[in-house]
Amino acid sequence: MKNLKTQGFILIDVDVAALNNAGKSTNSDLDNGVATKQIRKNGLTYPYVSGQAWRYWWRNTLQKDFSWVLSPIERESKIAFTAADPILYADDDVFGYMKAATEEITDDKGKTKKENITVTRVSPLKNSAIIAVTATRPVENWSSMSRQEGDAVPYTKQEYSAIMKGMFSLDLEQIGTFASYNRTGFKNLSEKLRLKAIDAGAIEIIDDHMVESKGVAHKLVRLEKETRIKRIIETIGALKTINGGAMQTNNMADVTPKFVILATMTSGNHPFSHIAVNTGLDGSRFELNTEGLSEVLSDYETHFKGNIFIGIRSGFLDSDSLKSLQTVVEKHKKNTVLLSVNEAIEKYIEQVKSQVE
Repeated sequence: MKNLKTQGFILIDVDVAALNNAGKSTNSDLDNGVATKQIRKNGLTYPYVSGQAWRYWWRNTLQKDFSWVLSPIERESKIAFTAADPILYADDDVFGYMKAATEEITDDKGKTKKENITVTRVSPLKNSAIIAVTATRPVENWSSMSRQEGDAVPYTKQEYSAIMKGMFSLDLEQIGTFASYNRTGFKNLSEKLRLKAIDAGAIEIIDDHMVESKGVAHKLVRLEKETRIKRIIETIGALKTINGGAMQTNNMADVTPKFVILATMTSGNHPFSHIAVNTGLDGSRFELNTEGLSEVLSDYETHFKGNIFIGIRSGFLDSDSLKSLQTVVEKHKKNTVLLSVNEAIEKYIEQVKSQVE
């Protein structure tokens, strides 16, 4: 399973949405005008959802739909941190953490002393922002609160309709696997947590990615296979029911994928970023780049492990685009499968179970 990563790409389709607020609107004369996040590229405007917001939706979906007990958050002055216990809390494992704390250490002679330690974990789950595929300028719409006596209280909010793309990568080797050696950026576990993990059934393995220091091999602590598989498949499975976003009371939007690609790769680079493109001088048209998809499937053929699963919701693509996609799948039928969105996620989950050591 060395260096295997799940590479995922999604498209969502929302109408009259305002998924991620950006504070006060500078386009409104009203003090309570609300803007939505947007960014400019090549002179054009694209609304987007921050990567942080997407992760918030993801974590909450795992809590609600998969009964994950989330790591408690502590607040000190201007910083906040979780428990940094990936043995007990799956979200600390998957989403990463950083925490500085004081811990009592007992040496070989039985003497106890206090030691300041900092533990960090780079998230095995990495994701992009979710950004509109086509150039879309959010519309400033006027609303009001008018149920009370007297004058209405006006406010504005920005709304948009867009097809939006996002990508993510999940490091299959890193899930449930932790370093405890004292090197900046690598110390995932304190000594107390290392012992706790081993008592809970974890094993220690040699870290093949680290050079031995002074003849001493660096070791990793790895949880039992069943726990690691459970965390992997539930993280991916959450895509089927993921929900969230601002303004959902009046601007309810479905943020589950309408198109998804899932593949296991030996490369950390994400190959599917340009599968959806905008066309036209004003960037206002969406096109599924099936020629680019076929190119990726050929160019990275030796990097794929197992099948590439493509899922599409019925009615999402027009007939010409769907026919073109089916032609690509037929060309690469040796390792490419076209299904509905949820079927693609479920079939990929079955495959990834067999790819975990």
